[in-house]
Amino acid sequence: MTATAFDALPRVVLGIVLAAVALAPTACDQKPNQTKETVMTLTLTSPAFKNDDRIPKQYTGEGTDASPPLQWTDPPEGTKSLALICDDPDAPVGTWDHWLIWNIPADRRQLPEGVQATETVPDLGGACQGNNSWPKIGYGGPMPPPGHGVHHYHFLLYALDQALELAPGADKAALLAAMEGHILAEAKLTGLYSR
Repeated sequence: MTATAFDALPRVVLGIVLAAVALAPTACDQKPNQTKETVMTLTLTSPAFKNDDRIPKQYTGEGTDASPPLQWTDPPEGTKSLALICDDPDAPVGTWDHWLIWNIPADRRQLPEGVQATETVPDLGGACQGNNSWPKIGYGGPMPPPGHGVHHYHFLLYALDQALELAPGADKAALLAAMEGHILAEAKLTGLYSR
């Protein structure tokens, strides 16, 4: 090998390494079950209150305790069912679960006001409801302790790649375990309430 050829060798090796790096798939090129882009395509809203606004009294324990109407945008392709959790992380005893409902049909784009408090909801394609923190089936509205400040009620909607094999009456831990590895997208709406 001549001195000139030897001098060029590091440039050739560097060129090969750079080409290999440029052609190798990166973490950004891979498509995991849940991508940031997909998560951003699902939006949850309510005609009763805006995000980070006060929940009207009728949807609380001080009112009729009816579940608020909710609506959402189209979930991602491959969605087979939807699930919703409502909880309050500001409760003095730790996070308080207000509502668990799953196996909402994938073609639905809303939940009406006042979903009946039954284990299965025929009007919602047989969707199942779990035990909240009271514990009781269905929705239980905000009722924070007087003088405890503003509580944040998170309505969390999940688009899932399958219907869940989970019996009605399950608690949040069981629901979260059943959803693990099946979440395609999620959306959050936060309502506020204080007494």
